[in-house]
Amino acid sequence: MTTLAPLAGPTLTPRPDHVYPTLTPEQIDRFAMRGRVRHAQPGEVLIEAGQPVPSVFIVRDGRLDALRVTGNRERLIVTIGPGMFTGEATVLSGRPGLSRIRTVTASEVIEIERDRLLGIIQTDSELSEILMRAFILRRVELLARGEGDVVLVGSTHCAGTLRVKEFLTRNGHPYAYLDLDHDGEAQHLLDRFEVGAHDVPVLVCRGVNVLRNPSNGEIADCLGFNASVDDTAVRDVVIVGAGPSGLSAAVYAASEGLGALVIESQAPGGQAGSSSRIENFIGFPTGISGQELAARAFNQAEKFGAQVVIGRRVTGFDCTKMPYTIELEGGRRITARTVVIASGAAYRRLGLPNLAQFEGAGIYYGATFMEAQLCVGEEVVVVGGGNAAGQAAVFLAQTASRVHVLVRSSGLAATMSRYLIRRIEDHPRIELWAHTEVVALDGGNHLERIRTRNNQTGAEQSLDVRHVFVMTGASPCTAWLRGCVTLDANGFVKTGPDLLPDDLAAAQWPAERAPYLLETSLPGVFAVGDVRGGSMKRVASAVGEGAIAIALIHKVLAQ
Repeated sequence: MTTLAPLAGPTLTPRPDHVYPTLTPEQIDRFAMRGRVRHAQPGEVLIEAGQPVPSVFIVRDGRLDALRVTGNRERLIVTIGPGMFTGEATVLSGRPGLSRIRTVTASEVIEIERDRLLGIIQTDSELSEILMRAFILRRVELLARGEGDVVLVGSTHCAGTLRVKEFLTRNGHPYAYLDLDHDGEAQHLLDRFEVGAHDVPVLVCRGVNVLRNPSNGEIADCLGFNASVDDTAVRDVVIVGAGPSGLSAAVYAASEGLGALVIESQAPGGQAGSSSRIENFIGFPTGISGQELAARAFNQAEKFGAQVVIGRRVTGFDCTKMPYTIELEGGRRITARTVVIASGAAYRRLGLPNLAQFEGAGIYYGATFMEAQLCVGEEVVVVGGGNAAGQAAVFLAQTASRVHVLVRSSGLAATMSRYLIRRIEDHPRIELWAHTEVVALDGGNHLERIRTRNNQTGAEQSLDVRHVFVMTGASPCTAWLRGCVTLDANGFVKTGPDLLPDDLAAAQWPAERAPYLLETSLPGVFAVGDVRGGSMKRVASAVGEGAIAIALIHKVLAQ
């Protein structure tokens, strides 16, 4: 027998009228012009959890329940009365819904199909603000409560656990987490689905599908992240990478009427998305986390109709003919009239033979709340002298007992913003080690200690630390280009004025005009952000480059 119980847990906002607003009669009438009136009987299911959300319902009369479904058990999220509406962030993306919507009484509702709803969001500023704010805040509440359609069973001693948590969190998908080391229910769940501890991390998707140590692509498939993406459509622009430059390009392309598709192998935000706090980005005087900035930009891109493929790595680029073809792992192929290369750069790995053993289990490449939780009260090491390393050190010092910052050079002045240097110098729990490199890692299932060497004196020292954050240099993510565009000596993409006559001759540049600013040696293919040679490696400049690329793409498409 189905049971019904209210959801427990606090909300994150003091303004419930923003989360579940009541529309005025005049606003309801404006919705009615774009939708159709529907009469529903008591107990009728309007939207089923786990199915695509084709419509949003505005209640004129009656009541609807939004329900969290687990097996044969239902839990009440909220009751939606007259003047209120259904929906949350999945409406924007076209992903499967997280809740069941069922009538409580005989109800009269206005049904707005998703495509028409996006039209309202793009053209009616008042209704757009109401809808977008409500959708985003509802998702925030689900995240805070861990109320999604996923249960993750993992362990802090398992590197894959952190990867899966980061993938779900950075993609804004709510989930419940059971820790094998501390939660008795975790083992019960593994027994129920006949999986063992060696399969950890285990992801139970919608109470049915059990994924053993799944890849990001397998998680994306199970949750329907990309179900609404049509591979057969020819896009005006395909953007490879959803860092700040890629998301900026998506926002400007979609808002200006171009058919835009973004391909991202992990989660929106790129390297910036793993930053604990960005304080020098214009317009945010108190700072903003990289994840929050990425989430806002992602929602903004979807608001204007950009589509995003998540959890799929680009494996190849057919640049021999136009339109161009982007090849994805699994055999998918996406066709585009123009391309924006925004695949970014990855932190360089430490050149140590056993590095892979500790990645995710003591070696990390981002410093977010999740990583910080793992090392409360412990000593940690940050390797690197750039702004990302400085932001990580200051952030981790809030909860770590001590933060050791290791740099190969004599100091930070040449590579880090002054405001971060001052914070590091003034913080009693941060210690700077100049001319220092990590030369050895040691431990079992988890990192236990490291050995460092002073690159001037040769003196070595052992540190008993279990957590090392590596943020050194950058290697461009350009392997997928396979010689289609000209690269510089360090593997970054050359663009615009940096392309010499010899470069263009070797690339057989076919156009009478010279390459536009940010355009590569291949017509209609642009590079922006960290992957581009000579870029400033700053969030603000990356955002600007994304916008500039789209302005130039309009010129290319008009030719």
